[in-house]
Amino acid sequence: MKELRIRTLAGVFVVVGVLSWAGARLWNSLGSLPGVPLAAPVALAAIAAVLLATALSLRSRLKAQRERVPGAKGVDPLMAARAVVFGQASALVAALVAGMYGGTCVFLLEFLDIPARRDQAVYAGLSVVAGVGVIAAALFLERVCKLPEDEDDDHHPGAASAA
Repeated sequence: MKELRIRTLAGVFVVVGVLSWAGARLWNSLGSLPGVPLAAPVALAAIAAVLLATALSLRSRLKAQRERVPGAKGVDPLMAARAVVFGQASALVAALVAGMYGGTCVFLLEFLDIPARRDQAVYAGLSVVAGVGVIAAALFLERVCKLPEDEDDDHHPGAASAA
């Protein structure tokens, strides 16, 4: 499994943010821009909390397993792999959603004098913050589940020439 790259997530965020900003401008010129639901930052924050709780649970279980604590419950490798896949998928979707709401928020900054638009800008901004929280929790989960590097790995430069 490949590690998540922050550059990839940032690229998705920026590209989707620019497209969302342009789409919001176009949509607003043709009619009324749809609202940002209050549930968006709440749902993203809930996903971030689940990822963080999973990472903390796995970290404590792995630590107890490493220290050979009597009665320590081990970590099933398949369960850890599934948690990492869930975290990576969540981070990619969060980058996409945060970019979408980020572009919308930037567009809505022009209309802060209108109370309804100001509320929409706040919800969009909170969605971006919650999306960043999902990404941070997913990266932490990935780091917790990372296997230690093998010294005799064939991927090191020079390993093939020594054989």
